Amino acid sequence: MGIQAAARRIRVLLVKTGLDGHDRGVLVVAKALSQAGMEVIYGGLHLRPAQIAKMAAEEGVDVVGLSSLSDAHRALVPRIIEELKRLGLDDVMVLLGGFIQEEDVPVMKRAGVAEVFGVGTRLEDIAAFIRTHVGLHETEQRSA
Repeated sequence: MGIQAAARRIRVLLVKTGLDGHDRGVLVVAKALSQAGMEVIYGGLHLRPAQIAKMAAEEGVDVVGLSSLSDAHRALVPRIIEELKRLGLDDVMVLLGGFIQEEDVPVMKRAGVAEVFGVGTRLEDIAAFIRTHVGLHETEQRSA
């Protein structure tokens, strides 16, 4: 592993999908992850699944963080994961945050979401999860 690989910052794309226009929470998460040393790209509002996947590919991100406050995650998250796979981005970790009904959590995880962070999750816990799991994922890929 070279010096550049060791110093590489985790790249996180944060987006709002569907018609949900409430972005205050995702902007707070963006700032917290940036302060935690990650490179954060905020993709904006009202993005469609194909747009999110294309942006993830163009930005070369490790993580796609989806924010949902409108229950649209049930329909949109599986489509976003399909689009990521279609572009060969199976290794990009997908996280979901916002107002997510408890009964939706196992459904989202079966669809391919690595973790769901509900309203009130500590920002430090989100950053720690990303650091831990992206680090493990990168180690697994290097040893393969």
